[in-house]
Amino acid sequence: MDKKELRSYVRQQKKQFTPEQLIEKSLPIMQKLEQHPLFQKAATVMLYSSLPDEVFTHDFIKNWCSVKKIILPTVVGDDIIPVEMNAQTHLVVGDFDILEPESEPYEGGFDLIVVPGMAFDTQGNRLGRGKGYYDRFLCQYPDVPKIGICFDFQRVDAVPTEPTDIPMTEIIYG
Repeated sequence: MDKKELRSYVRQQKKQFTPEQLIEKSLPIMQKLEQHPLFQKAATVMLYSSLPDEVFTHDFIKNWCSVKKIILPTVVGDDIIPVEMNAQTHLVVGDFDILEPESEPYEGGFDLIVVPGMAFDTQGNRLGRGKGYYDRFLCQYPDVPKIGICFDFQRVDAVPTEPTDIPMTEIIYG
């Protein structure tokens, strides 16, 4: 399958579930992340504000933003700009209907970056939505561990890759 066919396949798989079912399927995935040694030892974690068809992160972010420094991506033009999230941060609907924190850009480092994707393979390769936002962002942080999270049906044998695609350190699924 090429990238376009794989994205189409995953979209069809996602349509078999209601948003509520996907939230339910997200719980064990987020529990695995919470128990993961890289997450446990991380002081600064970049997460993402989930879309309805992604692993649900909203409650997880709320639970952890008073314990760890939680950073969320915002989209500005063709780039991801990281912004710190805390209990008082106001969220606004940004590009692609993603909830984004309304605050100043975060300019520090990360101990862990948690990444969404359309599909992941056993070698850690990731297929995104096709705009390259994460690949352009992640290449700036080659030494930071990257954990992709996904539903079990998003794991495939092989993701087609290009030299600009950034692999994950690990994949958590369920």
